[in-house]
Amino acid sequence: MKRFYTSFILFLTVFVFASSCVVQQNPVSGNKRAYAYSWEQEVQIGQDVDQEIISQYGLYDSDELSTYVTDLGGELLEVSHMRREDAADMFKNTEFTFRVLDSPVVNAFALPGGYIYVTRGLMAHLNNEAQLAVVVGHEIGHVAGRHASQRALSQTIGQVAVIGGSILGQELLGLPAQSLMNLSGQAAQLLFMSYSRDHERESDRLGVEYSAMKQYVAAEGSEFFTSLRRISEKSGQSIPNMLSTHPNPGEREQTIPRLANEWKEQGYEQTEYGTERYMELLDGIVFGDNPRQGYEDDGRFVHPELEFYYPIPQQWQLVNQPSQVVLVKGEGEAVMIMRIDSENSSARESVNQFTNQEGFTLQESGETQSAGTWRAYQAEGTIDQEENRLGVHVYAVEFQDRVYRFINYSLESDFPTHIEDFQYVTSRFDRLTDERILNIQPVRLQVVQADQRKTFRQYLPDQLPMDIEHEDIAIINQVELDTMIEPGTLLKIPVQ
Repeated sequence: MKRFYTSFILFLTVFVFASSCVVQQNPVSGNKRAYAYSWEQEVQIGQDVDQEIISQYGLYDSDELSTYVTDLGGELLEVSHMRREDAADMFKNTEFTFRVLDSPVVNAFALPGGYIYVTRGLMAHLNNEAQLAVVVGHEIGHVAGRHASQRALSQTIGQVAVIGGSILGQELLGLPAQSLMNLSGQAAQLLFMSYSRDHERESDRLGVEYSAMKQYVAAEGSEFFTSLRRISEKSGQSIPNMLSTHPNPGEREQTIPRLANEWKEQGYEQTEYGTERYMELLDGIVFGDNPRQGYEDDGRFVHPELEFYYPIPQQWQLVNQPSQVVLVKGEGEAVMIMRIDSENSSARESVNQFTNQEGFTLQESGETQSAGTWRAYQAEGTIDQEENRLGVHVYAVEFQDRVYRFINYSLESDFPTHIEDFQYVTSRFDRLTDERILNIQPVRLQVVQADQRKTFRQYLPDQLPMDIEHEDIAIINQVELDTMIEPGTLLKIPVQ
């Protein structure tokens, strides 16, 4: 099933091909050491994977927010090891790219060669520019430290190295990372884990350093890790520190203020919070999943923007991404992938393009209809993999000047068990007419100024939209529900 999982594990393939190493300078230490890739290769990897990142997550639609993050990143880059006098020209001349991803996941990560990403979900959980500066500086540190190339060198062929932060697994597919990555076992993970924690600690140190050098109150970065700890505790998904690929958030809550103080003792004045500027930009940002981009409603996947729906069978899990909608059964024994086919103008052409690929053995094909209305075409066949043969059901439907193509598959031996679900979903693709769904709008954060002294809980309405819990809003404001809020404090309140 590797062929079809490519879009899910796009990061993994980048790091598996290393078969040699190069000796080059580390921008942070100035020393030479072995890497899996040359700097030129790291830059190329970043360029190649960047477009896949955009396809998977989508960019947040705000030029103002994008420019803001890019400008902030540029300021931090100026004082980073990538731009210092003793840095090699290949580092000084490398352009960096900063992007805001349209994802509710609280995350930031970096690709080799200068590609830095923050999600709107992360930005919603920060309270000021100083906190964002530490996060962005941390990711610049991963690039400057060449951590991805170091980590790749520590892996043997067939093992997996993860870029930047922990961005696979739950974030991409909503399943435990191990079920996707097929890791080589707990022993191997533990063997390399301390190395990853060393990288994270170095990036923490660099994030504080770069922020302090730009006069940001770098100790503010610890508030974000307090929020991470609270999110983890609330979800019940906290794991023992020894099994974590990153330092414990509680550890970082204590370490970052200490590091910030060390820079203060060296004479770096840290006075910049940037709270009002940050909150002004955050006002109106989408919070949580954006229902306009599709969501599950009463056993159906509905897409208000594109005005279609289709059923979700029981025991199937929905994974909605900007470039595709995926249904996964169980631990991946069967998968349905739906994408807009922008290359073909008819359902027949779309299916034939797929089935004509080398390695596909066609068994049957023919015209059909979705919901008895929309012209469609389908085919069944097999694909031989290295170890297994897949049974594949390909289905395309013409709807509102677009062609939607489903690629549904399982092991051939299990195909008769799943074909009924494949056909049930595709044959019921239909127009969405429910005005309640068609007119739904996303939840956005409204920034308000407290006008009197009372608890944070008292500033929240009794009923929050989209099943958001009061504790969630306390976390994004970095307060407790019973914290007394002073007049003049800026607060983030969800509205719909």
